[in-house]
Amino acid sequence: MGSVNRRLKRWPGWALLLLVVVGLLAVGATRDSGPRTPEERVESISKRLACPVCQGESVYESRNSASTQIREAVKRAVADGDKTDEEIIQSIIVAYDGEELLVPTADGVEALAWALPAAAFVLGAIGLAVAFQRWRVSSRALGAATDADYALVARAMAEPEADDGPQPTRVDETDRET
Repeated sequence: MGSVNRRLKRWPGWALLLLVVVGLLAVGATRDSGPRTPEERVESISKRLACPVCQGESVYESRNSASTQIREAVKRAVADGDKTDEEIIQSIIVAYDGEELLVPTADGVEALAWALPAAAFVLGAIGLAVAFQRWRVSSRALGAATDADYALVARAMAEPEADDGPQPTRVDETDRET
């Protein structure tokens, strides 16, 4: 009976995990494959490039003259039709000394900006799972509480609070020796 009860308690967690994974896969599979019109391509590329003058703004959002020049260069490159989005972005990066990417690339040292937080989260979750398992095993090793344990706790709760040591006494001016 105990093993059936234990199995019934475990299956909802696995079912929930399966639903989350299936949902994430469905969202990933139906995701838009990218912009279709030249205007959408220009918008998409402009959102990925950082304004060379403004702090934390994309070329798409900024109304700075440098951003306007970059948007025009992107429009010309898209209109030419001979470069992919990545090639257009690379040409802008080369033209502006490599400081125009708003989102880090997925290769080299910049990939660490994406990988390290995810790895830390996974390792932290695994560490917590191991710690919880150890605590569960050690609590089972102690066994169930006995009547003597309950009596000990009841006595401790019934006793008045114990003093933490001698209390300081007040010294009057008359009691002091000069």
